[in-house]
Amino acid sequence: MQVNSVEADPVAGWGWAVAFTLAGVGVFGVLAVLTVPAQGLDGSLSRDAVLTLVVFGAAVIGWTRAKVDDTFVALLAAAVLAVLGVLESERLFAALGEDQIWLLVAAFMLAAGINRTGLPARLALGLAGRARSPRSLCHLLTLGLVGTALLIPSTSGRAAMAVPLHRGLASALPDRLVRTVGLLVPVVILLSAVATLTGAGAHLITSQVLAATTGEGIPFGWWLCWGLPFALVSSHLAAELVLRTGGADRRTPLRVDVAELRAQLDVPERMRPAEIRTGALLGVVVLLWSTESWHGLPPALIALGAALLVTSPRFGTVPMKAAVGEIPWSLLLFMAATGALGTALTDSGAASWIAGHALVGDSPVTLLVAVVALSTALHLLVASRSARSAVLIPLLVPAALAVGANPMAVAFASTAAAGFCHTLPSSAKPLAMFAEHYEPRELRRLAVVLGPLTAALVLLFSLLVWPLLGLSV
Repeated sequence: MQVNSVEADPVAGWGWAVAFTLAGVGVFGVLAVLTVPAQGLDGSLSRDAVLTLVVFGAAVIGWTRAKVDDTFVALLAAAVLAVLGVLESERLFAALGEDQIWLLVAAFMLAAGINRTGLPARLALGLAGRARSPRSLCHLLTLGLVGTALLIPSTSGRAAMAVPLHRGLASALPDRLVRTVGLLVPVVILLSAVATLTGAGAHLITSQVLAATTGEGIPFGWWLCWGLPFALVSSHLAAELVLRTGGADRRTPLRVDVAELRAQLDVPERMRPAEIRTGALLGVVVLLWSTESWHGLPPALIALGAALLVTSPRFGTVPMKAAVGEIPWSLLLFMAATGALGTALTDSGAASWIAGHALVGDSPVTLLVAVVALSTALHLLVASRSARSAVLIPLLVPAALAVGANPMAVAFASTAAAGFCHTLPSSAKPLAMFAEHYEPRELRRLAVVLGPLTAALVLLFSLLVWPLLGLSV
């Protein structure tokens, strides 16, 4: 007996929905091409700008739909703009060759080699063994998680690395503290990503858009200088909030059985030669990234050299095939497509038009407050961190220029504020990966306080701290 394929297979039903959506977008695009005059709707916008606004608006709506893949939406939008003649096809295809793409490719290969040695697990083990109370355990783990932003260029990758650690700690901690740590890990991973340029794909998108629109991106060293202090402060404040939310006794004496935990994590007592080699290699890479202005070597080239070393036959710790398998190609395609979209928004004048009608405030501070508030809350509509940067950053640059603000400062503040996405388990992959270890109501109770606190902290750093470090609004 034949069963209705749409009812039997949810993917088929989703496929029909996408097909109808594509058909609707196609019809709308044809009508737009035929009906929009060359000078635009009211003479203030060109035809390219109007078409870009239409496609960009459709992409934003697509990014708010959880069932539709973000990369699919971004590639579709970029392809539509190329077909309509708004975006040169060469520009779209060349986006995959950008330095930021190669930096992320090499960084993931390097991270695969580091993970294979067990160095992150050793770091976590050493910190957990020094804990003498639930409070000290949470803050030591927080410190270690902030450090992993230098090791792994992905929040979901860092969460996956932390799963076995949490599983090992579960056997040595009280149940209530296990739940507290289960909430702490994803919360800190998300907030601490801002520590480095490679901490999240959204950061690379921010730097890429800035470079395309202003001619200057954010180098790794400066991002580390601005992002690491904020990551440390915000993460440790979040740790205190999680301790209060979880209800664990913060001062109860605690002793973690290091020997048992070492056996569960398969970490030998002495460091292996591979760990020493990769640790030294990582230190050299970070040093070279942070001193780019001295030696002139591009960060992507440095990362590629490190990736080749970590996959080499004798020095390396991971085969090339396995390292390449760790690269999130979907994220790279998303970055390439959104980079092309950002170019279309800027070149067509659509970004300036949106900024002039919706984002421009009376002063740099007024704009900054509005941007931070919007960036903090946007995760409720757009779940993807990278998509949020793709939506906001191309619009913020002309808005900042219009009120005399520093585009780099406004874009960096927006990206830091977007690190808050803690309202629902579905708001970010790390939260979803640890969802079984906490109650959704605990997360919501935490978010009510953590959201405004994060926004206030971004404003405090933007106005008082980052100007001392060379980033004035």
